[in-house]
Amino acid sequence: MDKRFIGLGLTALRNNFAALKRPYKLTFSVTYRCQSRCLTCNIWQLKPAGELSLDEIGEFARKNPHFRWIEITGGEPFLRSDIVDIVRAFSEHSDGLYLLTMPTNSLINKDLLLRNISAMLELGIPKISITISLDGYRELHDRIRGIPGNFDRAIALYKGIAELRKEHRNLFSVFGYTMSRYNAGMFVKTYEEVKKEIPEIRYNDFHINAAQTSEIYYKNSGMDIRSENRAMADEIRSILKRRSFEIGAIPQIESVFLRKLVRYLMTNRSPMRSRSLDASLFLDSYGNVYPSIMWSRKIGNIREAQYSLDGIWENEEAGEVRRLIREGREPSCWTACEAYQSIVGNIKSLLV
Repeated sequence: MDKRFIGLGLTALRNNFAALKRPYKLTFSVTYRCQSRCLTCNIWQLKPAGELSLDEIGEFARKNPHFRWIEITGGEPFLRSDIVDIVRAFSEHSDGLYLLTMPTNSLINKDLLLRNISAMLELGIPKISITISLDGYRELHDRIRGIPGNFDRAIALYKGIAELRKEHRNLFSVFGYTMSRYNAGMFVKTYEEVKKEIPEIRYNDFHINAAQTSEIYYKNSGMDIRSENRAMADEIRSILKRRSFEIGAIPQIESVFLRKLVRYLMTNRSPMRSRSLDASLFLDSYGNVYPSIMWSRKIGNIREAQYSLDGIWENEEAGEVRRLIREGREPSCWTACEAYQSIVGNIKSLLV
């Protein structure tokens, strides 16, 4: 068994009993540039300038070598021409790095995407997972994403990654399906259309999220993007019945995530205690540090802190945010970027 997997597991287990001195998961938006025109998100309307340079990211990686799980996101992260070098910087400095996860809208040239993924696979990271956004059947996905032909590009990329997986056992890929009022009740139809293109596809090969709003991440505060919660919960229950049982940490965590997502939709309350500013943090492309992708309460900026989290992690604002979290006053949400570390950090509550 990989020692880095053991390290991640032991750190997550320890988080069930005590606060961590440093976070083990980093969610990092490397750019807010995006070619999509999504109905559920406003990131594509931004014209970002002054984002962190490769040298700055490298310095941050050097001074914070404790990450075991890094989620690189955007915008569209593969729009950064230096994306492989960004991953390399973290790989070289975080000796315990076990898992790298990245989403993509698949709109970049497929061959370039596959070359970049191949280069990342050579860095020695034990597990790399690519999530390909797919929010509907052909016409529906293209309409939600605002780009004609996007569905076919997503299918082609999935097939290309499947070929890479034959040579790289550390590579994984799923479709990322975000439920919203624009695709309500359309998951099964989407699955059936994908299966025509990829006969071996399974329900387990789809990661499901419910559309949510965030001022700092999706830039969509105030947008009406969710369908009726009970209907979404019923659709997720139906998906859970169609998923097959799988042995392994990630499939089991995903099943818990979906069951808790049903509860979140029915109650509008986070179903588990948050691990924000304990197990994890969100870093945006300008160096701002937040508790999570859903909470716009900034606790610092790495440029102002000479690229070290030390002073930020222990400052007065961080302490106040942790107090609010303990009192249950964090904004309610349940999205995978934040939920997975909450699940593994609250295993005790799943056993009672």
